[in-house]
Amino acid sequence: MRANSQRRVTVLGSTGSVGANTVDLIAHGNAERAAYSVVALTAHSNVRVLADQARRLRPEVAVVADAGCYTALKAELAGSGVEVAAGAQAVEEAAQRPTDWTMASIVGAAGLKPALAAVAQGRTVALANKECLVSAGPYFMRQVKASGARLLPVDSEHSAVFQVFDFAQLAAIERVTLTASGGPFRTWSVEQMAQASPAQACKHPNWSMGAKISVDSATLMNKGLELIEAHYLFGITPERLDVVVHPQSIVHSLVSYVDGSVLAQLASPDMRTPIAYALGFPERMSAPTHRLDLAAIGQLTFEAPDPVRFPCLALAQLALRAGGATPTILNAANEVAVEAFLAGKIGFLDIGRTVETTVERTVPSANASLSALEDFVSLDSEARDVARRLTGALN
Repeated sequence: MRANSQRRVTVLGSTGSVGANTVDLIAHGNAERAAYSVVALTAHSNVRVLADQARRLRPEVAVVADAGCYTALKAELAGSGVEVAAGAQAVEEAAQRPTDWTMASIVGAAGLKPALAAVAQGRTVALANKECLVSAGPYFMRQVKASGARLLPVDSEHSAVFQVFDFAQLAAIERVTLTASGGPFRTWSVEQMAQASPAQACKHPNWSMGAKISVDSATLMNKGLELIEAHYLFGITPERLDVVVHPQSIVHSLVSYVDGSVLAQLASPDMRTPIAYALGFPERMSAPTHRLDLAAIGQLTFEAPDPVRFPCLALAQLALRAGGATPTILNAANEVAVEAFLAGKIGFLDIGRTVETTVERTVPSANASLSALEDFVSLDSEARDVARRLTGALN
């Protein structure tokens, strides 16, 4: 960013974990100098937090996706000068407002269309929604290329890869390895996991995250989805992508080169670090994060993931190798299964079973063309219907 310049920014999903940290970093940057002008903030239904953020950052518009929350948001921001809107279409319209930089952090497939609207501007999109690439990767990347947009990964693992990935020497890269903490059930037996509660699944040992991504971390599905995302972000073939469990969450990813060198990015487990990297890019901005002290940590350990106790990772790897529509089906089934688990309708181990059966039952209809966004949306809907029937039968 040039000195004394002001970057116009939008935060899609500003009340979630990534969005809230982005808002804090924008405020931090503006406290040091007037670095950012906020165009839009959007949330699903958290009116109180969205209104607080809007009063703090004074965006042009604040949007709540749940149309039923419009009146409450309007009342909260009365007299503030901030425009208020509601509904899914309003979120997309907010994403279309001219910006220099957009944080796309709406959770799940619901974030796909707003992220695409941001991409269409041809500017910088910081992507924290892995489902965009998992559910519609080929289409999404075509739109990025067509618009000339710059895509910056925000997941800590993909940000780490981006920082040590030599794009000028792709042939020299042998392997990309993503690290996984192992989640809260890393040492649990299958019998213990069968009795796991949503509260236990959401109690991540290292990261503070939303419920859905916390459960994905507990099943290791999150790491599987990240492998699919890495495939599209970096053009790495499935056989050159793998995962290693690293309980300390200090090494975030590794890139191996043909000369035997392995480059890794290290940082304390704090999402503000990769967000700050994307927000300041191509420069680095200061961030109020905990500084890494390796002597205090003492040791870093690594282990192979257990495919027996964590079958969701293997399911995602199979989907990645199958390609085509399979990742779309996998993602849709997982979202439905996690939602059912959080609602107490199915057990923890039923998540993987639901995903596996949904993929098996939906794949035969995946031979249709996947050239248009509607093709992916239709298949996503079909897979969700199958998964809902399965979780209903387990209930």
